[in-house]
Amino acid sequence: MSTKEMTYSDTHAAAAETAAAAHHSSAHYFLEGLAELGLDFVFANFGTDHVSLIEELARWRKEGRAHTDVVLCPHENVAIHMAAGYAAVTGRGQAVMVHVDAGTANAAMGMHNLFRSRLPCMLIAGRAPFTIRGELEASRDNYVHFVQDPFDIASLVRPYVKWEYSLMSGVVTKEVLRRGHSVMQSDPPGPVYLTLPREVLAESWQASQVQSFPAERFGSVQLGGIDEARAQAIATRLLEADNPIAVTSYLGRRPEAVEALVELAELAGVRVFDFIPTQMNFPRNSPCFGGFDPAEAQRGADVGLLLDVDVPWLPQFVRENTALRWVHVDVDPIKKDFPMWGFATDLRVQADCASVLRQVARLVRAQADAGFHARVKARIASWAAAGQARRDQAARLADHPGERGAISPAFVCAAVGRLLDPQDIVVNEAVRNMPAVWNQIPRSQPSTLIGSAGGGLGYSGGMALGAKLAKPNVRVVQIVGDGGFHFSTPDSVYAVAQRYRLAILTIVLDNGGWQAVKDAVLRVYPDGSAAQTDDYQARLQGPQRHFEKIGQAFGAYGERVDDPMELEAALARALAAVDSGQAAVLNVQVGLQ
Repeated sequence: MSTKEMTYSDTHAAAAETAAAAHHSSAHYFLEGLAELGLDFVFANFGTDHVSLIEELARWRKEGRAHTDVVLCPHENVAIHMAAGYAAVTGRGQAVMVHVDAGTANAAMGMHNLFRSRLPCMLIAGRAPFTIRGELEASRDNYVHFVQDPFDIASLVRPYVKWEYSLMSGVVTKEVLRRGHSVMQSDPPGPVYLTLPREVLAESWQASQVQSFPAERFGSVQLGGIDEARAQAIATRLLEADNPIAVTSYLGRRPEAVEALVELAELAGVRVFDFIPTQMNFPRNSPCFGGFDPAEAQRGADVGLLLDVDVPWLPQFVRENTALRWVHVDVDPIKKDFPMWGFATDLRVQADCASVLRQVARLVRAQADAGFHARVKARIASWAAAGQARRDQAARLADHPGERGAISPAFVCAAVGRLLDPQDIVVNEAVRNMPAVWNQIPRSQPSTLIGSAGGGLGYSGGMALGAKLAKPNVRVVQIVGDGGFHFSTPDSVYAVAQRYRLAILTIVLDNGGWQAVKDAVLRVYPDGSAAQTDDYQARLQGPQRHFEKIGQAFGAYGERVDDPMELEAALARALAAVDSGQAAVLNVQVGLQ
C-alpha cells in the first residue's frame, strides 16, 4: 500500500473514530430518529419541556442539516387533526408534539377521533422535570414544572392508543421511536403515545452508543389475504346468491380496496352501500352503488358482505333478516375496542379487504358460467330504476333554494358539487346535514371524501389543512356546521393556513346551534316538555354571528351569505381566492334549528 493510500485510510479512520466519540444530546438523536422513520412533519405546540429539542433544531438549521419539517400550530386541536388529515389522504402517520399534560389533554379528543378512524399518529408529549434542585441538567426551574407533573400522564389518552411509553434514557431513543412507529402503522393502524422527560432529552451520549433500527428488520406489519378455502367459501356464496349486498364505511382508507370492490361488485352483481362513510369507498357513478342506507335492501338480500365497517346500521331501526348470511372482512372484525358491538355474522376474517376481494374476484371469474353472467347483468339492470329515483330525489331537494336567512343545505351542497373537480377533496363535518354532502357532492375517486369515525367535533378544520398539505395541487373544501366550527379552534386553523399558505375553503352551514342535540331529544321525548316549549338547550345564536370574520382576522377571504340567489356567485369568489392561494370562509345561513 502506498504512503498516499495509507495516509488517506488513516485520515478516514481517524475521522470515523472522532465521529464515534462525539457527544450529542438525546434531543439530537431524537431528531435523527424522526428522520430515519421517514416522517414528513411534526405538528407542534412546544412548551418549557422541549427546550433541548428547540435548541437542537436551531443548531441543525444553523448548520444546514436536513430535518423533519415542523409545522407550528397555535392549538393542539389543529395539530392533532392536521396529522389525521394527512394520514387519511396518504396512509402515513406523522408526529404531533405537545406540552406535558396540558397539551395532551387538548389533543385527547383528536386522539379519540384518530383511534376510531384507524389513522396512525405518534403523539409525543414532554414531561415535567423529575429533579427539583438542579441535580441534573434541565432540572425544574419554573413554577409550572411542579403543577404539570400528574401521577399518570398517559391516562389522559390511554383509551385511545395502541401503545404508550416514556423515554427512560436517551441511549434507546431511536429504538423507542422505531417501536412506536411500527406499532402505529401496523394493522389496524392507530395512534401511539410517547413522553419525553426533560432531563432525558438533555443527556449526552457518544454516537457509537445510540443504534439505529431500520424498518426492514423492525418495521410495521400489514394484513394480507386469507387461505384459499375461506376465499372459496365467500366466492361460492356469491356464485349462488340471488341478491347479494355489501356495506362499508372506511374501506376507502386504502385506495386499492376501492378498485377491488368495484371489480367484484360489477363482476358478481353486489349492491354496495356506504353507511356513514368516513372515506370515499365506492364510486357514486357505479351501477352497483345502492346509496347510504342498507336497511331496506336487507329485506330481500340473501348474502351480505360487511367490509371495513364498524356500525353497518342502527339495530333499533332495522328489522333483522334471519335468512341473510353475513361475511365480515375487516381490519378488526371483532371490534376489540368496542365494549359492546352486537352484529351477528356467519363468517369473520381479519384481513386486508383489497387482498380478499381480489382473491374472491379471481375465483368467481374462473368459476362463473354464461348463466351466472346473464343473471348478474339482469340483476344490475334491475337496480337502475332505484338508482335513478335516488338521484331524482336528490335533484328535487337541490332544486329548492330555501329562502333568505334559511338557504337549503341541499341547494348549497349541490352548488359546491357543480364547481368542484373530480380530484378535489371534501372534508365532511356537516353533522346533521351530512346526507346533503353525501348526496349532492358526488365523489368517485379514492381519498376525495374524508371524515371522522369518532364522536369528537371540531376535526374538519385541522383535517382540511392536513389534507391540503398532503395534496397541495387539489382544492380542499371543509363543510362544517356552526357547532362544529366553534369546537374547531378556528383562529388556530386560519393562523396555520396563513403561515403555511394552505388555502382551504371553509363552508359553515349556520343553523344557529346544535341540531343533533335537538333531534336526539325528539327521538326519545317526541311529545315532551322540550318539544312543547321549543326549548332544547341547543341554540347558540346571538345578536351577531360573523364566522367569516375569524378567517379574515388571519388573512382569509370571508363572506356571509343569507340569500340563496347570491350563493353561487359567492362560492365562485371564495374558490377564486382559494385558487390564488388564499384561504376562504363562506358563512352560509341555513336557518335556525
